Amino acid sequence: MTELLERAVKAARGLPSAAQDEIARLVLRFAGDDEAVIPLSDDERAAIAVSKAASARGEFAPDEQVRAVWLKHGL
Repeated sequence: MTELLERAVKAARGLPSAAQDEIARLVLRFAGDDEAVIPLSDDERAAIAVSKAASARGEFAPDEQVRAVWLKHGL
């Protein structure tokens, strides 16, 4: 481990747990770890399952609706 990375780890040890977890997620992403490192709640997992099922059935928002969302958010 490089000296700079050792300094960063030492500094992170003094941070609250939530901040340490966020740093760990970032490091894992930079290191190419493609595993899900952000825990999901049961509600979030259920919402994703509903979305995947709708996608599998070919159910997508019409172009007009997508454009309206983009315009609403200034994109």
